[in-house]
Amino acid sequence: MSRITRRIATLTIGAVLAGVAALSSAQAADKIKLGVIGGEEEEIAEVVKKVAATKGLDVELVTFADYSLPNEALARGDLDANAFQHKPYLDAQIAARGYKIVPIGYTIVQPIGFYSKKHKTFADLPEGASIGIPNDPSNGARALKLLAANGLIKLKDPAKADASPLDVSENPKKVSFKELDAALITKQLDDLDGAVINTTYALGAGLNPVSDALVQESRTNNPYGNFIAVRTEDKDKPALKTLVEAYQSKEVSDFLETRFKGSILPAW
Repeated sequence: MSRITRRIATLTIGAVLAGVAALSSAQAADKIKLGVIGGEEEEIAEVVKKVAATKGLDVELVTFADYSLPNEALARGDLDANAFQHKPYLDAQIAARGYKIVPIGYTIVQPIGFYSKKHKTFADLPEGASIGIPNDPSNGARALKLLAANGLIKLKDPAKADASPLDVSENPKKVSFKELDAALITKQLDDLDGAVINTTYALGAGLNPVSDALVQESRTNNPYGNFIAVRTEDKDKPALKTLVEAYQSKEVSDFLETRFKGSILPAW
């Protein structure tokens, strides 16, 4: 083989290897791991995964049973994104743990509701009723705001993002609050006069937020819309922007309407 021929062969092989490397890099950039809560949110994410595939993005779903885990996994680098939380929850997590995590696009909103197996109406709650609320700061405050909005209590500062039972200024029925793990409240509902339950866990327990909740958050202009969260340094990655587009698609909106009939709504 002549020197010229060898050089041409070397250049050709180099070009092929460079092309393979570029292709591998592009393929790697188009694959992401997304953390979601198992159950209804996972169902929604499966639709998102299919829509994302038509846009050239391969989404691997990683499911969790507990709200406290997906941000830790994201910060650690085990996920590229998660989709399970609202802004007050993320703010509380950042304050407590220093995560460098930011929202990049809204997904769904799940109006939180008050449920009871002992009483038919919210007005029926008796003096000294035992009320379950989530024990994390953001959802606990959200629960108290729902109770205040319906006249059961008053809060010193209705706008406080991490209000706790210590912030209750008026409690005419002298109800007591049981701060419980959000995932476990439904299991203790029989022993309570009622409880404020996140929609994900209500649906998982066979409760219908539209027909079973005695009172519920506003379904419009709700400040607790969920979103996709990513590490701050990744917020402008094209693959993650594609993920937002897939979540905010007509296919997902139609699925929410058909599958959940108003229990879970688009937040975008």
